Amino acid sequence: MRATESNFEAANAVQLSSRQRRFVGISIAVLLALRVLGMFFVPYTDTTEARYAEIARKMMETNDWITPQFDYGVPFWGKPPLHTWVSALGMKIFGANEFGGRIFIFAIACGMVALLYRWVKKERGRDMAMLATLGLLGCGIFFVSMAAVMTDLVMLFGTSLCMVAFWNALEREKNRRLWGYLFFVGLAIGLLAKGPVATALTGVPIGMWVLFQNRWKDTWQRIPWIKGTLLMLLIAGPWYALAEHKTPGFLKYFIVGEHIERFLVKGWSGDLYGRGHAKARGMIWVLWILAVLPWTPFYLAPFRRTKTIIQGMKGAEGSWPFYLLCWATSPMLFFTVATNIIPTYVITGVPAGCILAVELWSMVANRDPVPSRLAIRFFAGTSVAATAIFALGLLSFNGFIGLSRKKSQKQMVADVEAMSVDSPSVLNYWPKRIYSAEFYSRGAAKAVVQPEEIAALLTNDERDFLVVRKAYQSAIPQDLLDSFTEVEEVGGDVLMLEKPQTLNAHALAQ
Repeated sequence: MRATESNFEAANAVQLSSRQRRFVGISIAVLLALRVLGMFFVPYTDTTEARYAEIARKMMETNDWITPQFDYGVPFWGKPPLHTWVSALGMKIFGANEFGGRIFIFAIACGMVALLYRWVKKERGRDMAMLATLGLLGCGIFFVSMAAVMTDLVMLFGTSLCMVAFWNALEREKNRRLWGYLFFVGLAIGLLAKGPVATALTGVPIGMWVLFQNRWKDTWQRIPWIKGTLLMLLIAGPWYALAEHKTPGFLKYFIVGEHIERFLVKGWSGDLYGRGHAKARGMIWVLWILAVLPWTPFYLAPFRRTKTIIQGMKGAEGSWPFYLLCWATSPMLFFTVATNIIPTYVITGVPAGCILAVELWSMVANRDPVPSRLAIRFFAGTSVAATAIFALGLLSFNGFIGLSRKKSQKQMVADVEAMSVDSPSVLNYWPKRIYSAEFYSRGAAKAVVQPEEIAALLTNDERDFLVVRKAYQSAIPQDLLDSFTEVEEVGGDVLMLEKPQTLNAHALAQ
């Protein structure tokens, strides 16, 4: 079998010139540099990243490392805490800021990229590994996630470790036993990062590959199922037990609600921390097309030579590309019938998709010099486009567009703090919680959701600021609005300050 695969490797080997290799290396370095700059200069934006950053900040502040908190004293049962641990640890070391929350997420992403690079280099050579790495770093969903305070990157590391470890345990003689155990370490990471869904997103592609390649015997003999499962439970099990003991009801909500009803019940209303993202069944494929931009055309173009690709996939020679195909498509297959989905659900298949795209182009190009020249131009053009898009995105937050003011409350909180140096005040938001405001105010910002709560601000003996989204300003009775003075407008939000006479009137009444 290995001899046949050697012929396959020789036939489809990717060979770059020194100039092309230099271009790829520089492009990788530029993309990494842009992402590092983004860690510093892009504030936490609402809703997702700011929410998880505030949960991590609360963990660091309260020193409660078992139960993430949605609000002070309110447990967050929506996700396991591995990503929260990672971000909270960074904040503990580097401070409650953007860099502190993101640095270890970024470090994990770099470790995962290194793992995949070494794997592809071992199987298909350095040049293909470089091309696949550039494709992955330039993929929109991965570029954003690799330094964002969210669950997805940490889970992706776990699932990618599983897939690489499983392949090496079956296909490589060296360190086979170690890779077998690392497969279960990856499953444990997935359980602590996202939950049982991570095991499904690993089991689906492996199951398909084993079934179609008829590798049942090898899978049973070369993977330490009993000892490995015990290792997985030893790593992940204690937190689940502690979480249920500390906050009873966690397991029922998390297992049944988050892992069954969320995906099968359209418009699921049981979400304690937000709302369901109702989509038509099958929309996960459309989300994939959008998530992997600007590389989507590059991924899909080789399928115009379907006959060539099918021939390359056949028999033992197809073991490697078919493994990638199963891995790349598994999240879409798994979530096809789901109705509550978001773009990040496709992320576990993205690394394999990047590797597979280069593999398919090599299949086609090595049989026809015209596609070969086209592939080079197509790849280079997409790389430049990705770099330009991400650079423009970075500038848009801190440059001529100023998205940081529209997507984050960092500047608003800073303005209020500057105006409150000599006169302490309270920052309030209408008509809902704004997580970036909570993070940057260190948990002090409050939400007011009823007009009666605004009225109560006028009689609480405190100097109150009220931030109102202009779209919701008409819902506040005019007499209450007249009790505030408009201070400034930032990114569509109006900052208002309680008028002095309301404070004085209340003091006289006392």
